[in-house]
Amino acid sequence: MTEGNFVDYVKMHVSSGNGGKGSVHLHREKFITKGGPDGGDGGRGGHVILRGNSNLWTLLHLKFKRHIRAGHGGHGSKSRSSGEDGEDMYADVPLGTVVRDTETNEILFEITEDGEERIVAEGGKGGLGNWHFKTSTNQTPRYAQPGIPLEEKFITLELKVLADVGLVGFPNAGKSTLLSVVTSAKPKIADYEFTTLKPNLGIVKYRDFQTFVMADIPGIIEGAAEGKGLGYYFLRHIERNSILLFLIPADAPDIKAQYEILLDELRRYNPEMLDKDRMIAISKADMLDDELKAELKTELDKTLPIPYQFISSVAQQGLTELKDTLWKMLN
Repeated sequence: MTEGNFVDYVKMHVSSGNGGKGSVHLHREKFITKGGPDGGDGGRGGHVILRGNSNLWTLLHLKFKRHIRAGHGGHGSKSRSSGEDGEDMYADVPLGTVVRDTETNEILFEITEDGEERIVAEGGKGGLGNWHFKTSTNQTPRYAQPGIPLEEKFITLELKVLADVGLVGFPNAGKSTLLSVVTSAKPKIADYEFTTLKPNLGIVKYRDFQTFVMADIPGIIEGAAEGKGLGYYFLRHIERNSILLFLIPADAPDIKAQYEILLDELRRYNPEMLDKDRMIAISKADMLDDELKAELKTELDKTLPIPYQFISSVAQQGLTELKDTLWKMLN
């Protein structure tokens, strides 16, 4: 799927169905006098239902579907015949989709499991027919309930990618290269900044046929809170990750300073993200000789507050050790 086909934000209007009216009917049949009330109930209006689908990973199929309308319930009729229920309308969404009320910005719910169904607009209940209201003192009621009106609202769907490990780093730090080496994903890789414009997912194969999911998001830069670079638009995709893996190139002027800049941007976006487990991968380590690496390691042992690992995606160095550490942190 191309970058242009990745859609993670959709606004739409949903409308359920009206409940059917209850029937006001008096039984009429040859040789049966004063048959009494026998008006049936109205049918329920159709629901608008969102359903989780693990085969989807984007909201592209809903991008141009601006309205979803369910069917109306049928009216009741004679002989206590109930009206038919309105047709329910289903919309499949990828796992990790957050549903908000557009007008209030309130989070209604989140779809996290395959096959999970949640009603976003409930159909109106059908009205009761007049046979429900007969009593010893009111044997021929000539009234019935109307159906409950439909429910309509504007909703916003936001996709938050579900992954175990999220890659965080400046543009051109080697995030896409790492993802392409440890998984079968084929992200776009080039020697200029902001090559990645959309999140990418990959499945990392581990020992004994175990796997975990890694997510790569576009690079963030200092000042993203003010809208520099691509801003915070894609940071929602690592809010659900268990581990944040910071990628900092070995030729960076100050590795600890770059880590603190990235951490500060995450803090300004959502302070709760600092509660996640964190690790640093120092990429492009094949540029360092053994003497430089030992000198750098001595310095980092004193300054870095979290575990780190030297890696080189191109030279395939340190990747097994990186996966071992991530697996231990996940479990």
